Amino acid sequence: MAAKVLSSGIRYSDLPESYVRPESDRPRLSEVSECENVPVIDLGCPDRSHVVQQISLACTHYGFFQVINHGVSKEAVERMLEAAHGFFGLPVEEKLKLYSDDPSKTTRLSTSFNVKKETVHNWRDYLRLHCYPLHKYVPQWPSNPPSFKEIVSRYCVEVRGLGYRLQELISESLGLEKDYITNVLGEQGQHMAVNYYPPCPEPELTYGLPGHTDPNALTILLQDLQVAGLQVLKQGKWLAVNPHPDAFVINIGDQLQALSNGRYKSVWHRAIVNADKPRMSVASFLCPYDHALISPAKPLTEDECGAVYRDFTYAEYYSKFWSRNLDQEHCLELFKN
Repeated sequence: MAAKVLSSGIRYSDLPESYVRPESDRPRLSEVSECENVPVIDLGCPDRSHVVQQISLACTHYGFFQVINHGVSKEAVERMLEAAHGFFGLPVEEKLKLYSDDPSKTTRLSTSFNVKKETVHNWRDYLRLHCYPLHKYVPQWPSNPPSFKEIVSRYCVEVRGLGYRLQELISESLGLEKDYITNVLGEQGQHMAVNYYPPCPEPELTYGLPGHTDPNALTILLQDLQVAGLQVLKQGKWLAVNPHPDAFVINIGDQLQALSNGRYKSVWHRAIVNADKPRMSVASFLCPYDHALISPAKPLTEDECGAVYRDFTYAEYYSKFWSRNLDQEHCLELFKN
């Protein structure tokens, strides 16, 4: 039987057939250039109006930005990465206790994106955890490594605080009250994907994750500082986003594109893989509560365009998103007026 996960310790000399993308859908790595002028926003800057203005420009023109002096402690970040490496370094039979290909499970180790549905797989394993409220989900988390629950809990709390600060700044950058977005999103859910991309024999033929947008509100990504892999689509070209020391990458998700009436773009992004080195990343997702009614903010619909999107609940959006293939047309297109 083939290994259920890539992190089983098998080193492949060729890419197994089920991971090979069709010719028309390959990363074409030689055509990718570096993303110049990635917005790096210093959240420690005392001039709030300057920060708000920088966020407005980044969300309008890029759909993502990096933040430094973000208030998540260096220790929490370093220990989170140690816990992630510790988990993926466990013997395969220990990890497989958490394996599931059912997307509705709130704690699971899985591989690719949606193993049951897709025709071509992605070169990644990931540990998916629900993180809010912590007391509800932590008992289901891995008990190996022994410090995992404590370290990851602390990281989740700090990242959630950062997410709320960012949503206030994003609200203000749209000319709305600072708590507008958090009020609409309600008691937000929080998930995490700890992504492990093993060394890949033929990175030109596959993806860690193909191009997609995030279905949630806001994504806070901790990149591997040693191995780059994140690429974003800007004006029709894929660009590499190199890791910046002590920074998080912040992605605008589909829900904020809808709330902003399309002013802010949910960025298309993908992960590529490396021939020599494994890569780790930790993505934290803040999501509206299921019954949150997402609709363009009224003040943003008062020009001649009106509301670009119809009202919908997050639950309705999320079920549509997971019933499709990751790289189909943008799910938000289905909710346009």
